[in-house]
Amino acid sequence: MDMTALMLSMLFGTVGMGFLMYGKKAGELMPVGIGLALMICPYFITNVILMLGVCSALTALPFVLRQV
Repeated sequence: MDMTALMLSMLFGTVGMGFLMYGKKAGELMPVGIGLALMICPYFITNVILMLGVCSALTALPFVLRQV
């Protein structure tokens, strides 16, 4: 694992923890699921570009779905 992948996984894991804490406090299921996915998916995706794309899409998903 290179330094870029490590830093990206740490960044998205922290964002996921924020989503998880918000979802638990607000009692909403979608932020909890997104938070768990953001904390777990960097363990399984080793390609940096793919990890950046998937985690960015997961991060933007609640904001996009809120607008619909």
